[in-house]
Amino acid sequence: MPGRWAHPLFAALALAGGAIWAMVSVSETPCSTGQPCGADWLGLAQIGLLLLCLYWIWRQPVPALAGVVVLAAASLTALADPGTATGMGESGFVAAAGFVALTLTHRLGARRRQRALSEEAAGPQRHPLPESAGRFARGRVSLIMAGLLFTVSAYALWEAHGEIDAYEERADRSTRVSARVVQVDIEDEDTSPLVAMSDDNRRYTVETVFPEDYPVGTQVELVVDGDWIRLVSEPYDIFGWELVLLAGSVAGAGFLANGVNGRRRSRVLDRSPLPVLKVLLQEGEDGRTWVYGADDTEAARPLLSFHSLHASENAPEDLEEPEDTADSSAPDGADAEDDHVVAERLRREEEAIEAILKGCADKSPLREALLYGSLYQGAEVAFLAPEQPLEPDGEVEVEVERSVTPVRPVGQGLLPSRLARSRDQVPGHGRDGNRRHRRPVAAIAAEMLPSAAPLTWSADGASRGLGLFLLLMQGGGAWAVLSDGLSWKSLLAVLVLPMLISSIATALNWRLTADRDGVWVAGPWRVRHIPWNSVTGARHSSDTIAISVSGDKDVQLTSVGFFWLQNKLGRTSAALKAAEEVQALLHHPELRPDQVAGPSEQGMPLGPVIVVIVAVWAAAVLLLL
Repeated sequence: MPGRWAHPLFAALALAGGAIWAMVSVSETPCSTGQPCGADWLGLAQIGLLLLCLYWIWRQPVPALAGVVVLAAASLTALADPGTATGMGESGFVAAAGFVALTLTHRLGARRRQRALSEEAAGPQRHPLPESAGRFARGRVSLIMAGLLFTVSAYALWEAHGEIDAYEERADRSTRVSARVVQVDIEDEDTSPLVAMSDDNRRYTVETVFPEDYPVGTQVELVVDGDWIRLVSEPYDIFGWELVLLAGSVAGAGFLANGVNGRRRSRVLDRSPLPVLKVLLQEGEDGRTWVYGADDTEAARPLLSFHSLHASENAPEDLEEPEDTADSSAPDGADAEDDHVVAERLRREEEAIEAILKGCADKSPLREALLYGSLYQGAEVAFLAPEQPLEPDGEVEVEVERSVTPVRPVGQGLLPSRLARSRDQVPGHGRDGNRRHRRPVAAIAAEMLPSAAPLTWSADGASRGLGLFLLLMQGGGAWAVLSDGLSWKSLLAVLVLPMLISSIATALNWRLTADRDGVWVAGPWRVRHIPWNSVTGARHSSDTIAISVSGDKDVQLTSVGFFWLQNKLGRTSAALKAAEEVQALLHHPELRPDQVAGPSEQGMPLGPVIVVIVAVWAAAVLLLL
């Protein structure tokens, strides 16, 4: 496992910091007749390569290492040239690039060690993928996107050269005039008007991007062709096309590298005999597959994870509809079965399902599997594993799946406790019931005790922190919008404000209360009571609690916390716990409270209070500015 000092975050920060230092230390040379401000294709290429390296540091260490070496060589060349050297800035960037190269080399070495260890554990035998694994056209979408983005970049380059050629062609047939600046109006726009007077007392008004470089009295050179007037020092403006070229090229190169890398690894998986390891697999609700050692039957330590898909594209079409046994094998009078016999059979089936769910409450089922491929950070693998039968006595079939995201070792994080935190994302490794996958209702109900008093769930620290953050953002936004007085921006803010206030009030003060008669939902604007016979479900997703109501739309509370951050920190989400326990109360009436919630337990809407706070703040901003 790579050392924490080689984490991509440190490398990216070092490279970005070195680049900023180098840029700040550069003394900008004003545009002049001898050195006009034209297209800097080399500088644009360096900026694009820098942005790519910041991305590749995380995803593609090999091209990142090559890019960093090129950038460092360019800086060393600048240092060797007295005319372009910037001293400490270039030296600092070279030092940062050296550190980045060291971290990338260390990570690539760790990959080689990971690969060697996995191949050693698999033994000397190598096996090709089964024919049922098929072939995945990995990288096709990335390559198509790269082609489209490079097309956009080529068009931007063509347009930029078109503007340059048009200027040069017109400048060749224009009159060159020497003039003295007599007036400069610096405006808060892209360009500012500059007035210059020639030796024959003619006044010329021309737009400039850098008005501060032309104080009154400065001699300037103009090219004049009727109403067309340009500064020789600022011949043309292709900044917009340069931005399009930069964005398209950087994104296109990123997609191209991803596509080529994915296709190369996929072909290696298809064509080469591979090492095979016997492992245990466990799958999460989000489709991520977690891999454990073959002897880790308790799923105590996940080794790596990846997303996968069935290799056989025809698998859904191969499924056959079950035969209708009532028509083919049942006697003529079988459909006249007594009602009590049917009821007894349904009861037994429910008990069997309940027993299965109780058995799965603590952990998801592990499956033995054969894992094909060398294991290392970013590898591609395939596996053979038995499918889980839908019925206890159902036929077990073997499925073949291939990874669609690179292999990621578990526990390779920035902080020492990352492994413990990552287990919260693994099925069966939730902390205090805070699991990423959906737990069975029976397992949740088993953790609850009957209560006479109403049960209440309300905003926790993460939710209130989010609410305060949104409130501060609203205050800063109001200051920014109203600083220039009332305008169309103010109208846009008014349209967005109700949704923002609702989110703030919910995050600060949401509450669910379950009593004998139903569920009280305290939202941003009102408190609603939903009887138990109208509640059909409760769920939590994307920091939203939704209570499904029979014959009506869902009652939702948004936002009710910061579940992603809480999960990363290993904390229990109050919103998730509320949704799970309300769902358990719905299906287990014996756990419902015996008492009715009083007004103080039902909660109160905070939206009107937030409206008053926002109005007072807006008035204060208008009075102070």
